Amino acid sequence: MTKWEYATTPLLLHKETAILNNWGADGWELVTITTGPQGGLVAFLKRQVA
Repeated sequence: MTKWEYATTPLLLHKETAILNNWGADGWELVTITTGPQGGLVAFLKRQVA
């Protein structure tokens, strides 16, 4: 069975691509982006546990 770990990170305006590329370089896959409780964007990510 595949096991996953999850993370969330805020996405700063005008830095979204750099932030997501940094997470992607570490093996994280973007699941979704949503509006956070304070109104900013939040990315939800996952990666397979070895």
